Amino acid sequence: MVKNDVYIHESSYIDNDVEIGAGTKIWHFCHIQSGARIGERCSLGQNVNIGNRVRIGDGVRIQNNVSVYEGVELEDNVFCGPSCVFTNVLIPRANYPVHGVYQKTLVKEGASLGANCTIVCGVTIGRCAMIAAGAVVTHDVPDFALMVGVPAVQVGWVDEKGNKKERR
Repeated sequence: MVKNDVYIHESSYIDNDVEIGAGTKIWHFCHIQSGARIGERCSLGQNVNIGNRVRIGDGVRIQNNVSVYEGVELEDNVFCGPSCVFTNVLIPRANYPVHGVYQKTLVKEGASLGANCTIVCGVTIGRCAMIAAGAVVTHDVPDFALMVGVPAVQVGWVDEKGNKKERR
């Protein structure tokens, strides 16, 4: 379905009270939940879930099998690799649900999150930072930092294009 220059595959579900910017493409089996705001020129791959009240900037690319839960904000031009994971509760317990009280996570403009990385809630990923595939981020990440490992540690710096640099 194409509506106002937005492409939404027929297998996807878009709840009420959702805003989707011009030029955005939403592919197979996605679910966009109430109150979500998605910017212009975004691409959501197969099986992407956008939680209630999530904010996504312009030019964001979210690859297959990613759930962006309530409490997460992605600024402009963020890249989320396949199957990257966001959390929104630090101590999840089935018997003690938090009922909408979620930790906030911010991914700043131009940051890239590698395939299968995990972003533990309550952190800020800095502008143009690069998170390696499989890394587990448990604390704030500086702008332009290159992070690898479990838990993720900084091993260097990158420029706006993601090229490794000697120094910041």
